[in-house]
Amino acid sequence: MRHAGAQDALVAMAVGAHPDDIEFLMAGTLLLLKKAGAEIHMWNLANGSCGTTVYDREEVIRIRGREARDSAGLAGAQIHEPLADDLALFYEPRLLARVAAGIRQVKPTILLVPSPDDYMEDHQNAARLAVTAAFVRGMRNFATDPPAGPWSGDVAVYHAMPNGLRDPLRSTVRAGLYVDVSGVHDTKRRMLSQHRSQKEWLDASQGLDAYLNEMEAMSRAVGRMSGRFELAEGWRRRLHLGFGPPGWDPLAELLAPFCLVDRAYEDGLG
Repeated sequence: MRHAGAQDALVAMAVGAHPDDIEFLMAGTLLLLKKAGAEIHMWNLANGSCGTTVYDREEVIRIRGREARDSAGLAGAQIHEPLADDLALFYEPRLLARVAAGIRQVKPTILLVPSPDDYMEDHQNAARLAVTAAFVRGMRNFATDPPAGPWSGDVAVYHAMPNGLRDPLRSTVRAGLYVDVSGVHDTKRRMLSQHRSQKEWLDASQGLDAYLNEMEAMSRAVGRMSGRFELAEGWRRRLHLGFGPPGWDPLAELLAPFCLVDRAYEDGLG
């Protein structure tokens, strides 16, 4: 594999399960990567079809698609169309072939994906699909849909924190890398605010501004974990095998003024 430095452009891609997942846990880092010169992409693999108690399926898909596009517009990101309904995001060959086509077309240097141990299987499956799609990016005999030629560039994969900052068995999950998102928090909040259908639904059921406040509460909690930042996003870097050279950590390199590598986490890996 050739090193990412040989690629024509620095490209960062955030993959989420549902519209608004990226905004909750990844958008601050994505915005900082854009400031660092990266071309940025957002891809929600599911269309938000179940995120309502008011609209029928076709209407909520239309609404949530528009909201996702508005959010991406604020970030200056290219957005990609979803591939499945909510709760139909399975780790299976046909869907993998479609995700793999997207990865080969975008050619991300940095791939931001959900936690592999989140509370909801759509989130876990989005992570698995994106990771495997990146892994097979250079395999000429892996057929994608639509057909896309193999790509041999390096890609660094980073997993976001799980919702609630705990795994499904209630254990606290700590990050290996913290990114200070305080300087882009206002834009991140505006991006999340575009998802009005979700904000209205949750605010009505949980109280004024519950939707936006939950995102901020998670950012503050991750900031406290870092021991340094007020508002932060946390990341765990995936093992390099099959993706790039050992020790390569482009997120920490590109965002060095905003990053804290947790040495205790790294040392604990053995």
